[in-house]
Amino acid sequence: MSSIQYVQVKAWSDRITLRVRVAGQGPALVYLHSAAGPLWDDFLDRLAEHYTVYAPEFPGTTPDDPYAVKHLDDLHDVVLVYEEVIRKLGLERPVLLGQSFGGMLAAELASVFPQLPSRLVLCNAIGLWRDDAPVVNWNELPAQQMPALLFHDPSCAVARKMFELPEDLDARVTAMAAGVWALGCTGKFVWPIADRGLRKRLHRIEAPTLIVWGEHDRLVAPVYADEFASAICGSQVCSIAAAGHIPQMENLEATLAATLDFLGAKGR
Repeated sequence: MSSIQYVQVKAWSDRITLRVRVAGQGPALVYLHSAAGPLWDDFLDRLAEHYTVYAPEFPGTTPDDPYAVKHLDDLHDVVLVYEEVIRKLGLERPVLLGQSFGGMLAAELASVFPQLPSRLVLCNAIGLWRDDAPVVNWNELPAQQMPALLFHDPSCAVARKMFELPEDLDARVTAMAAGVWALGCTGKFVWPIADRGLRKRLHRIEAPTLIVWGEHDRLVAPVYADEFASAICGSQVCSIAAAGHIPQMENLEATLAATLDFLGAKGR
């Protein structure tokens, strides 16, 4: 596992302090996590062999600062805060890679600030809406339904590990509360309908873009990969076999290979 350091960055007139996990070496890659909150997994470990990975924790998801999210009123505020943090980190044209909610945020950043990323990777991103393929509102579902929505094979080892809770009762309660709070923090900027006008901004994206999608995603249907591709000029789609909404966990090698090949990092 990579050696992770924590960097604190003040933003939004010092009202918010964003904690950023940093690991690896090489060019900068900013990873934006899903609605479930920050998670450092094998995918990020492997990316850190080629890049310096910066993984900001969404306001409110840092354990000792749960109310930071209250300083943000709408998605536009979130986009401005993240741009400010990236700038204060001194990162010039980093790779932007986002998963699910993080994919939406990465697309928003790249559309509002077209010169910010050198390349863009969207992994099972939310942010668009089709009435014939509605995005499932995960905030309304019982926890026991989530593995089957997130994973092609909910019985696989990575799925079981992801939903594993501590045996200690106090630790278990803390972990459950943190998960619910993270979904609430991010859900504030997504629901009631996961569409905040991103489609009309996607044409502004200038960075070369890879759209990665697990071919068995039951949360955000694979048709959305083509929706993103049709709106982002020159983008390409990579469908990941034997994977659901989190392909980098369920089919790590295929997702990593596609990502590194697109970024031109295989030989580094």
